[in-house]
Amino acid sequence: MNKLTNYIRESVQEMKKVTWPTKKETYNYTLLVIGVSIGVAAFLGILDYIFNFGFQFIINK
Repeated sequence: MNKLTNYIRESVQEMKKVTWPTKKETYNYTLLVIGVSIGVAAFLGILDYIFNFGFQFIINK
């Protein structure tokens, strides 16, 4: 039981050392992640379209 209380006590101490982001930082990081995700999805979609077009060209030739 001593190990468990020691673990919890040390975890609480470590959580007090954490520098939490502000609400504005969290909002900006969220927008960044959404933007990058949309950008990567668009890039992969374009690649998929190009490869699909190329394969169709090869198959129908």
